[in-house]
Amino acid sequence: MALFGIVQGGLDAPLRAESAAALLALPFDGYAVGGLSVGEPAEDTARVAAETVHLLPDAAPRYVMGMGTPRDLIRFAGLGYDLFDCVLPTRNGRNGMLFTREGRLMIRNARHARDPRPLDESCTCYACTHFSRGALRHLALAKEMLAAQLATLHNLHFYLRLMREIRGDLAAGTFPARAREAAGAWA
Repeated sequence: MALFGIVQGGLDAPLRAESAAALLALPFDGYAVGGLSVGEPAEDTARVAAETVHLLPDAAPRYVMGMGTPRDLIRFAGLGYDLFDCVLPTRNGRNGMLFTREGRLMIRNARHARDPRPLDESCTCYACTHFSRGALRHLALAKEMLAAQLATLHNLHFYLRLMREIRGDLAAGTFPARAREAAGAWA
């Protein structure tokens, strides 16, 4: 188990700096940035997260709370954050929105009614290897719980694969180029 100190201060940089300084004086295993992604404009979230990460030690895990979209993960990993959490993969999955390499896929859309393709051609999750878009759409419209379970499973697999790739790219020094490429679908 690890104990994290949570940097607070809203959108105010001096308050964030004061909070970080006080936390750094205590023996935490890692540091989190909290109080973002709660309704403020995305530009403000990005600015505050970028300013705050530099206040935290590189040697400790840095966690930005409540982030988010695949594009957020790419952006904030590039800033130096190590950990993320968000309800998007599970909540959106339960509501029929799937994350794919090509962007968002709304499984309830009529165009998927007879589509034999997997949710994401490049995905190896159980949902993609055993169910077509058409089958999942049918399950979703029939309000079968299996649809929500499969969509959630797929979205979590997508996020885990994305994070595995980000870690690999950071270690190999190929992160900036691959991040720009991956973020394109999420623009």
